[in-house]
Amino acid sequence: MNIYNQLKNSFEKLIVENNFEDETITVDIKTLSPEESIGENTKRKDFPILTGKESMIEATFKGAKGQAFTTARVSFNGKLSDLSDLNVGENPYDTGIFIAVLNAVMKYLKLIDQTVHCKNEEPELCANHVVNFMTENFPDKKIALVGYQPSMLEALAKAGVNLRNLDLNPANIGDTRYGVLVEHGKDNYEEVINNWADVVLCTGSTIINGSIYDYLDLDIPVIFYGNTIAGAAKCLGLNRICYCAI
Repeated sequence: MNIYNQLKNSFEKLIVENNFEDETITVDIKTLSPEESIGENTKRKDFPILTGKESMIEATFKGAKGQAFTTARVSFNGKLSDLSDLNVGENPYDTGIFIAVLNAVMKYLKLIDQTVHCKNEEPELCANHVVNFMTENFPDKKIALVGYQPSMLEALAKAGVNLRNLDLNPANIGDTRYGVLVEHGKDNYEEVINNWADVVLCTGSTIINGSIYDYLDLDIPVIFYGNTIAGAAKCLGLNRICYCAI
């Protein structure tokens, strides 16, 4: 299953259904600074966006904004029809552009919400909501947190959740953060996901680097989190939580 072809087909269908294909529509994407992305007054300073490991790009369509976390710092200016030429799913630059634009267009059409990342104290509030959601819906279950999301990791650990954390950033792997060892997202995948976890809480940024395929069609529940995967989750029918984004 090529989910990126599915997403492109869904996007093109939206354009045709809303008569956007014949309009001259410009989509602007800018790479946001860390402060623009997540605020200047975050409680902690180890979010990937603040350590320079990731960037947030933002698409604006008719006033509606859509964002995407990516390691590819890009900007783009063109028409919606130009997106059909992007190498989505293969080129990380093109994939980030497409996902941000998809989020913006679907936000404008009121098909999705929560496409702009929360800021300042809101990541901590979101983490508390996530803890409540996971403990209410998956009590006493073993949870694999995919992606190093510090506020979420700390909140889950403090709540006494049976937790393991997978990440792909070498700067995090092997360190113990908030009492939890950060394990290798590829090398430890089989052990953690297939042989240990009862449920997966997975970063939506996996839609950008293609590692999302590792978390589709599993025999255990998978819940994606964050604003990046807003549009894709709607198109693909994936479970998603995101509490404080707008």
